[in-house]
This record gives sequence, C-alpha cells and structure tokens, in this order.
Amino acid sequence: MSPELISILVLVVVFVIATTRSVNMGALAFAAAFAVGELVAGLDADGIFAGFPGDLFVVLVGVTYLFAIARANGTTDWLVHASIRLVRGRVALIPWVMFFLTGALTAIGAVSPAAVAIVAPIALSFAARYGISPLLMGAMVVHGAQGGGFSPISIYGTIVNGIVEREKLPGNEIALFLASLIANLIIAGVVFVLFGGLKLWARGAVAPDAGPGEGDLPEGGTGPRPSARTGDGTSPSGTATAVEAHPGTTGTPGAPGTTRLNPARIATLTALVALVVAVLALDLDAGLTAITLAVLLSAAWPEDSRAAVGQIAWSTVLLICGVLTYVGVLDEMGTITWAGEGVGGIGVPLLAAVLLCYIGALVSAFASSVGIMGALIPLAVPFLAQGEIGAVGMVAALAVSATVVDVSPFSTNGALVLAAAPDVDRERFFRQLMIYGGIVVAVVPAVAWLVMVVPGWG
Repeated sequence: MSPELISILVLVVVFVIATTRSVNMGALAFAAAFAVGELVAGLDADGIFAGFPGDLFVVLVGVTYLFAIARANGTTDWLVHASIRLVRGRVALIPWVMFFLTGALTAIGAVSPAAVAIVAPIALSFAARYGISPLLMGAMVVHGAQGGGFSPISIYGTIVNGIVEREKLPGNEIALFLASLIANLIIAGVVFVLFGGLKLWARGAVAPDAGPGEGDLPEGGTGPRPSARTGDGTSPSGTATAVEAHPGTTGTPGAPGTTRLNPARIATLTALVALVVAVLALDLDAGLTAITLAVLLSAAWPEDSRAAVGQIAWSTVLLICGVLTYVGVLDEMGTITWAGEGVGGIGVPLLAAVLLCYIGALVSAFASSVGIMGALIPLAVPFLAQGEIGAVGMVAALAVSATVVDVSPFSTNGALVLAAAPDVDRERFFRQLMIYGGIVVAVVPAVAWLVMVVPGWG
C-alpha cells in the first residue's frame, strides 16, 4: 500500500472516529499527523508543524474571545431583543428576523454554533408561543447562520479564504460570501413557503407590542444554552453535545435588565463596529484586531470578562488547527497532488467536482463542516490547476455544500435547534430534521455544482 493511500485512509479513520466517538477531530488529526509524518513520511517535528496555521489560530481565538465578552455582558441579548422590537408584533416577520440576526452574528465573527446557541432558544420559544412550525424556525436560524458565515471577517470566510490563498488559487471573498448568502436565502424562502410561512402573513400582528421583556417573550426566557466548557456548544469531538444553562449570560432574556443599554454594552457594540471597520476599511488583521478590542473591554469591565476566556471556542480552535496541520503533512508528503491527480484521472473534471461536493455534504452532515472544507479544498487543487473548472465557483460550491447540511440533527447546529425547542415531540422533531437534512444533502450539492461550477466561475 502506497504512503499516499495510507495517509488518506488515516484521514477517513479520523473522520469516522470523530463522528462516532467523543474525541475532538483536531486532537485526532494532531495524533495522525505525528504518526503518519514520523512513521510513513519520515518527517521530523519541524516538518509536521510547518502546516500549523498560526494566523488562523489568532483569528479563531480573537474573534471568539470578543464574542464571548459580548455574550457575558448581555450585548448579544440586547441585539436579539432590539431586533424583535422591529417587527412590532408581526408574527410572519419573526422567522426572518431570526434569519438575518444569526446571519449578522456570524458575519461579524461569531462561530456558527455560538450564533445558533444564542438565537435558537429565543426563536424556538417564539415558535411555541405563536404557533410557528419549529422546523421552519429552526431551519431559518441555521440557514441564517450559514448565510452570513462566509463574510470576509467571519470564521468560515477567513478559514476558506486563507486556504485558497495558501494553495495559490484564484479567490474572490465577496463572491464566496454572496454565494453562501444567496443560496441560504433561497433555501430559507422555500422553507418559509412550504412550512406555513404564508399562513403567518394572514394572521397579521399579535397584541400591541409591549416591548421585549414586557410581554412579547415567552415566560422562562430562552431555555437551554450550550455548555461553556467547550466554548462553542460542541463536544470534544466537534459534534453535538448536551445543552445546559449558560453561565455567562447576564439575566434572563426577557427581563428588563437585558433590554437596556449600559456602558459595557455600548462599548461592546462600538468594538464590534470597530472590528468591521478595521478589517474591511483599514485592512487590518481580523484576529489581532479582535483580540486587542477584547483585551480593552476586559481591562475596563473585568467582572464581565472573567469567564470569557473559558468561553473561547477552544474545541473549534483545536479542531481547525489539528485538521489543517494534518493537511500540511499530506502536502509535505505529496498526498494532495497524488489524490488530486487521481480525481482528475476520472477524465471528466465536472464529474470529479460534483463528487467532491457530495463528499463534503455527506461528511459535514455528521461531522465538522470546517474540518471537511479544510481537507477537500486542497484535494481539489491539482485538477483545478488544469484550468477546466473555475476555482472560485468550485470553492464556493464546496463551501455551500459543506455548510447548508448543518440542519442535520447530527450536526452541532441541528442538535442545538433540537435541544432548544420547547413543548415539542422530540422524536418527531428529530425525524423531521433528519428527513429535511437528507433532502438538503441530496439536492443542494447538485444545484450548487450546476449553478457555480458548470458555468466556470473564476
């Protein structure tokens, strides 16, 4: 058996173990990088660590640290309730508020599971109170999170654009962002129509708006939130875990204290705006800027920020750095070139492209979307270099295929939605999410390939 084939089989084993056992995929990938690098490729420690993504490490830590502070001091709860006030009781608009709110949160740097964990409990509570389909509301939240997930300053966007730059592929940050946003917006529109959204319009507005915390929110607040132990609502494997009370949220959403601005929240909102301006207008590094802003907030309000370091998405940091380090080992030993030539050897690049999209969707429905993107994009490099398929379209299709499937109840986001839904038959809701996730896996990769790859974007 060739060393290249061994390294790919080890990667498959890593994904299988991470999916079926409570072991972080990144930790497995580090162990695999050591074993394959030392025993198969003959690399020393320097050669193994050559692929460690130090810049992405800083981005992940910086933006999740800043957002953990925003959660701890109640800024995110204020944002949620301020958005709800905008609908003035119009029930049909609530799912769209949740869609755009989670999209905004991920677009400015929140990890997707964190954004879903913040919004889903409130969204599903609204669904229970106003008779909205929980599947509709849950799908709107997840697709909203993925719709904003590839902005140039988001976690997913930074990771994918970084991989594209490292592999010296043609890239277009705006095209990637718009591809994901439009795809998820269209899917959300279809879901809205199919699962009772049109009937909501006929209901008009509910009782006059008393304002968040004064009658609009269901009693009991937002329900469960993900454990702070992992920082991003995932188990050590990067997949879904149990949900428990979040210790970092100040007050119960719906209580008067969560709907007022105070100096800490004003400063945090200013910091989030400053991050957007610094990265988009001034071209500053997103990670270094975010961690600097987080340190300033921590120094000014240490009591709000004391628990924030523990809420950094450490499991996501470990997952991303581990997978990309292993991919670096694959690159060092020539596996990526070998595998890419094998895919290209199919003789039909378009067929190879659609196969990669389906691989990304299937694996991501059960494991880490970011992890599979980190592995598949480098594997596509050799046949993309042939010039028969546009790199921008291929990367966008892979990104969309690997993330829209997060509605699966086996993924972190889908599991958070399932756990957050009050007063539902959970077995029935689980089956609905599973069927819906299966439809997305079956349909979206082919559509993404047809729209983004076949025309030859980039």
